[in-house]
Amino acid sequence: MTENELRDLFTEFGEVGDVNLITDRETGRPRGFGFVEVTDDSAAREAIGALDGKEVMSRQLKVNEAKPRTDRGGGGGGRGGGGGGGRRW
Repeated sequence: MTENELRDLFTEFGEVGDVNLITDRETGRPRGFGFVEVTDDSAAREAIGALDGKEVMSRQLKVNEAKPRTDRGGGGGGRGGGGGGGRRW
């Protein structure tokens, strides 16, 4: 599915803002999920209700509201020692 196809799918329920399909950094291949911004809350709820579990292009969709990203700690880089603070990338 392309970003345009995903946009078209959600446009039935209201105005769509950004659409972003997530791809693997190394291969550039789709990872099987994405994000769609629906500008109206009631349209978003309607889209979730209508599309969650629906089969599209021989795949069952899982549609839900995105949750805020949580800090999972860890991270890369061995800069040794040092206390907290700093910017996470």
